[in-house]
Amino acid sequence: MSLIVKDTKREYSPAPEGLHQAVCVDVVDLGIQKTRFGDQVKIEIRWVIEAIDPKTERPFMVVRRFTPSLHEKASLRATLESWRGRKFNEEELKGFDIEKLLGANCQLQICHNIAEGGDVYANVQAVVPIGKGMPKMAVPSDYVRVCDREKQFSNGNGAKAAPVEDEYVPF
Repeated sequence: MSLIVKDTKREYSPAPEGLHQAVCVDVVDLGIQKTRFGDQVKIEIRWVIEAIDPKTERPFMVVRRFTPSLHEKASLRATLESWRGRKFNEEELKGFDIEKLLGANCQLQICHNIAEGGDVYANVQAVVPIGKGMPKMAVPSDYVRVCDREKQFSNGNGAKAAPVEDEYVPF
């Protein structure tokens, strides 16, 4: 039996620019990532906005990566304080459970950036509380958190793939 691999780059529509109501659907621990400042621990916050992608007929998802720090100059702290509409107190700065964000509503200011290759990316510019009296969005029932998804190296039936035993490369 052969196993065919191919380029998995797919076309997608970036979320539209502007101010959108959103709900936090996931907080993902990305572990250590290479950055222009060296290796750093990163997390990713994922939101679904109310706008629907006409290609997929599903709500757009937008993400933003952060260093998991509540230091006074950290972008995560600034974003969370903006979202909450208030500063952290001393007790909260001792430890904040980031998973409290799951299901929390907000408004996202989305701007587009263009990469060198011409691809357009939607970036979360600002996160603010939802307006008073706005109905809240719910997490889509078909969304599965990254930590609950089948592990990447599974063979499809839940069993782990066998580890490679030697250094032989057949090509």
